[in-house]
Amino acid sequence: MSRLGPFFFKHRNLLFPVVFLPLALGTEPRPFLGSARADALLDAAGLALAIAGQALRVLVIGLAYIRRGGKDKQIYAATLVQDGIFAHSRNPLYLGNLMIVAGLMLIHDGPWLYAIGIPFFLVAYVSIVQAEEQYLSAHFGAEYEEYRRRVPRFFLRLEGLGRTLRSMHFEWNRVVRKEYGTLMSTASGVILLVARQSIAGQPSFGIRWSWPVLLAVWVTVAVAWLAARLLKKSGALKDSGAVEGRPL
Repeated sequence: MSRLGPFFFKHRNLLFPVVFLPLALGTEPRPFLGSARADALLDAAGLALAIAGQALRVLVIGLAYIRRGGKDKQIYAATLVQDGIFAHSRNPLYLGNLMIVAGLMLIHDGPWLYAIGIPFFLVAYVSIVQAEEQYLSAHFGAEYEEYRRRVPRFFLRLEGLGRTLRSMHFEWNRVVRKEYGTLMSTASGVILLVARQSIAGQPSFGIRWSWPVLLAVWVTVAVAWLAARLLKKSGALKDSGAVEGRPL
C-alpha cells in the first residue's frame, strides 16, 4: 500500500472531493432505521464527529504547525515535529480528516457512500501514512524509530495531554491563516448534505430546512472564508513563527 501513498498524497486535494461528492450528492440518503427521530439523532452524531475532527485539526495547527502539502506535491520533511499534539499521535491531522469524513457519512447515511467511501478513504490514508513512515524512517533514522515506538500511529494518547496544552502557546492567527480552507470545506459539506436531504424530501437534524435559510448560512460561511483569505493575503495573520516538519 505504501506504493499508492505518493499517488494519493499528490492528488488528494482533487481526488478526495471527486470521490466523495458524487457519492454523497448523487445517491439517495435514507432515514436511519426508517425513523425520523433516529435519523435526527444520527445526524447530530455525525455533526458532532465532524466538529470534533475539525476541532482536533485546529488544536494541532494552533500548537505545533507542520509544513502542509509536502514539497512540489511530494512527501517532504525538514524536521521531525514531536511537539504539541504530535506528542500524543503521529498523525493527528489525518485522524481529524477521517473523523470529518466519517461524520459527513453519518449525516448522509447512504449505503453506497458507506460501501465505497469507507474502504476508499481508509486505503488512501493508510497508504499515505505508510509512504510517509518510509520517508521519515529513511531521513531521520533512529530518532523517528524511537518516536514511532513512543507515540501511537493514529489514536490520540490522552496521558499528559492536559500538561501539553498548558505548556504551549496557542496561535489563533496561524489557525485562521492555515485552516480557513478546511473550515470552509467542512461547513460546506454539511450544508450540501442538508440540501441533498431537502431535495429528497427528508428533514435534517429533525428540521425541514428551506433553501433561503441554507443559502444564507452558506453565504455567511463564504464571507468568513473571504475575510480570512484577504487577511492572509494582507499579511495581517502572522504569528511567532511556524515549525516546518512532516507534510499533511
